[in-house]
Amino acid sequence: MIRYALRCDRDHDFESWFQSSSAYDQQVKRKLVTCPICGSAKVEKAIMAPRIVGKKGRGRATPPPEPTTTAAPEAAPSGPTSLLMAQEKELRTKLKELRDHIVKNADNVGERFPNEARAMHYGDKEHRPIYGEASPEEAKSLIDEGIEVSPLPTLPEDRN
Repeated sequence: MIRYALRCDRDHDFESWFQSSSAYDQQVKRKLVTCPICGSAKVEKAIMAPRIVGKKGRGRATPPPEPTTTAAPEAAPSGPTSLLMAQEKELRTKLKELRDHIVKNADNVGERFPNEARAMHYGDKEHRPIYGEASPEEAKSLIDEGIEVSPLPTLPEDRN
């Protein structure tokens, strides 16, 4: 992983992590790297000091420089700058909406999910929207039988 200090065409400074320098180049080319402040896809690497670890200080890196913002005060955010890109925020919002819709409109059958899904698939029970719990092995078995199942989307904040 590599961290880059970035700057948009409106002089907003921010940081982002990439798998490699080529991954950064590919994402910029596809306009996937955008400024979290203004949404601009015109982004370039900013000058940043390298993190160097000396022999005596193994495990201690030099602290990263504080980013400087040269934008006009009215363009600066009022709180801490989120490092999530606009697309990621939008995706998280949509996943949460999908999960909330399923929870609101389907029956939670808990650990009975594999049996309930089979019973509806084979016509032993009336079809209705359900969700519940299944182990990976149970889910694979349902799929192998031709029963359509999907995991409910979870977000990091759901696990806290």
